[in-house]
Amino acid sequence: MTVSANYRVLARKYRPASFSDLVGQEALVRTLKNAIESGRLAQAYILTGIRGVGKTTSARIIARALNCIGPDGNGGMTTEPCGVCEHCKAIAEGRHIDVVEIDAASNTGVDNIRELIETTRYNPTSARFKVYIIDEVHMLSKGAFNALLKTLEEPPERVKFIFATTEIRKVPTTILSRCQRFDLRRVEPELLTAHFKNIVEKEQVDAEEEALKLIAKAADGSVRDGLSLLDQAIAHGGGAVTADYVREMIGLADRSAVVSLFEELNKGNIKEALDLFNKQYAVGADPVIVLQDLLDLTHWITRVKIAPELADDPSMAQNERERAEAMSKGLSMGVLTRTWQLLLKGISETMTAPSAKQAAEMVLIRLAYAAELPPPADLVKSLRSGNAPAVQSVASATPAPSGNWGGVKAVSNALPAVQSFAKPAEAPVFDSLADIVAYAYKKKEMLFAFHLEKCVSLVSFEQGRIEFYPTEETPASLAMEMSQKLQEWTGKPWLVSVVGKQGGQTLYQEAKAKEENLRREMTKNPLVATVIRLFPGAKIDTIRMQKDEEADNPDTFETETEEDE
Repeated sequence: MTVSANYRVLARKYRPASFSDLVGQEALVRTLKNAIESGRLAQAYILTGIRGVGKTTSARIIARALNCIGPDGNGGMTTEPCGVCEHCKAIAEGRHIDVVEIDAASNTGVDNIRELIETTRYNPTSARFKVYIIDEVHMLSKGAFNALLKTLEEPPERVKFIFATTEIRKVPTTILSRCQRFDLRRVEPELLTAHFKNIVEKEQVDAEEEALKLIAKAADGSVRDGLSLLDQAIAHGGGAVTADYVREMIGLADRSAVVSLFEELNKGNIKEALDLFNKQYAVGADPVIVLQDLLDLTHWITRVKIAPELADDPSMAQNERERAEAMSKGLSMGVLTRTWQLLLKGISETMTAPSAKQAAEMVLIRLAYAAELPPPADLVKSLRSGNAPAVQSVASATPAPSGNWGGVKAVSNALPAVQSFAKPAEAPVFDSLADIVAYAYKKKEMLFAFHLEKCVSLVSFEQGRIEFYPTEETPASLAMEMSQKLQEWTGKPWLVSVVGKQGGQTLYQEAKAKEENLRREMTKNPLVATVIRLFPGAKIDTIRMQKDEEADNPDTFETETEEDE
């Protein structure tokens, strides 16, 4: 293959020149075409999306569409810029005097914007519209945004603003409200693969379809990133792009090997799983990428379990799809969600660990041991029924260590020992939350009792089961502490749940309400009312009952009044 000395990278060579060339942005294209054809043009547009999806390119196409005069020089605004008129050429080459492109990252100040605003007062030199393209507009300072507001709301008739940003949340709402917004979506891998296939055909490069799919997936929705990877693959592959080379180039694990690794992990075969991982690591696979691929596979298998029609994934080989589909039928939803959580936590640990390889191995060992544990729902049912399975510690279930991992396999009884509580000789019976509080005070658990009184909005209470709504002051560990103490005190398991449904008043709130009601009742007592009348500013300070059996009669209460100074 002959390479020109003036070679242009693919991302620049195949940059879209018209709306029809844009990949995967149908909503943007349709809206802008309708606006141009009907003449309903906004004074400002803002384009947002991830890097490399075509924000700046779209801005330039809009500028060309507004200013194109056609090959004969007599055309008007068009949805298909000709590309040959003086305006189209000048805009494409970045030298048109009426199309000003500014990088906000290096022109952040208010003075830069004021200079720009000054130029908007003058009519276009030769074009139909004067267009200002501000890239990465979120980088402007607060003063710069404020200086832009008035002009942006009421710009001169022949002026259009086009903003581009990857951080739309950093743009003030006062700016957003004056612009017509377009969210450029990530380009689907299928569209990227077809786009890359078209390009390699034009470049006369031999490329495996699987290699193009891998590049499209690695691009993560960015056309420019994908073209850069494709450029790299062509340059280093000697004119041929193969799947094996692409995996090596971007550190991807082999998809078939990932499926095999997932199978071994779910069988609890630690040695085989670590061997597969080390083989992938030896050929250049990044440990984090391996775990991310396992996470992707877990997500895919879960989706297939819910909707089997999703099994037809073009990015996977037929053999891999069949194996993964079979696993979706054999694995429960509880196991899949547990695997997802372990991988999600493991990836974050691996990314921050001193040795990514060691951290990834520990994650895989954790997955293999967890694979044969009984589902959490079964454990809860066993505990609630009082028939907890016999368990032992991992250390006692694991063979004595040797110089390698030979013979080590995760076992089903490798659960941490469950603490059991002997039932007290005279176990208390709790019929209400107040009973528990009283018992907690009796056991000198003052802080625990205080939290129960002030931080528990009870939703439901029955033997062995409590549901409550937390207040702002509720400790995060209160539900677990309640469950542990109730089981310790009664010798029976208690399920304590925090729910999102608003409950009743806390015991503290109930006590305060009763006290206030009692105060109101006491003010009706003739003697108390007379004292308050004779001593202006006096108020009821404390109320003490004379006799417990007379507590229901307000006349039997002894009151103390306090006079305000």
